[in-house]
Amino acid sequence: MTTIAYPLAARSLEVSDLLKLRRKRGLVATVALLTIGAIAITYGAIELLHVIDAAKHGPAGGIANLGHGAFVLAALGAVAATVVGATVGAGDLEAGVYRELVVTGRSRLRLYVSRLIGGMAFVLPFVAVAYALAAIATVVFAGDRPAPDTHLLITTGLWDLLDAALYYLLAFGVACLTGARSYTIGIVLAWRLAVTPILAKISALGIVRELVPGVALQNLTPAALGDAAQQGPRVGMSVAAVAAVLLVWAAAAVAIGAWRDTTRDA
Repeated sequence: MTTIAYPLAARSLEVSDLLKLRRKRGLVATVALLTIGAIAITYGAIELLHVIDAAKHGPAGGIANLGHGAFVLAALGAVAATVVGATVGAGDLEAGVYRELVVTGRSRLRLYVSRLIGGMAFVLPFVAVAYALAAIATVVFAGDRPAPDTHLLITTGLWDLLDAALYYLLAFGVACLTGARSYTIGIVLAWRLAVTPILAKISALGIVRELVPGVALQNLTPAALGDAAQQGPRVGMSVAAVAAVLLVWAAAAVAIGAWRDTTRDA
């Protein structure tokens, strides 16, 4: 009986953290707007322009528009993931309930892992639904343009999910380290939207550019999308180098966050 009850209790902790996030209506609305809303508006606007003036504006579907949608979702999905990661990582501290959680008797590491998983389970479905809308739109509204095949649709979707997952982990780790949600959002978004593109363009940095996670992610952009999904210059890297860079950044963020979260004063 004990061996059965423990897994159930373990799972309920992640579910509790997930439900706690779902009850934050402002957070749900923000994440939904940045992902599902942004994609719906993007393809709706393109198709509306096509209906109004088909001679001047092409249909909303096709491979090129899949790239545009993937670009939008990668950028705004990273923003949504950052907001969620910062909220999950620093929310309990800012709300003053961290001590109450610690005194329940559960280990701090267990609480940390639960929040990490709960936040990931919250944000990634929004990204997945948003991408599903983009994928459907690029096929249904392709018109006379070549529609993306199944392989391209899958690889592009996995790329968008990986992008969001990485920035969620970075934001979560930084939030646990700083204990401040607003600072974390500012730091991670500045790195993602401003610093990374600048570093990628400075060829004099050489191999140093390959250590930037955003540069590594660029190398995973499906080649069939062409320049439509490019968020900066592509710096040539091997698959092994890309995997190593992403794993190191993700592992470092999780490890540093765990260390700070389990050693801070309650």
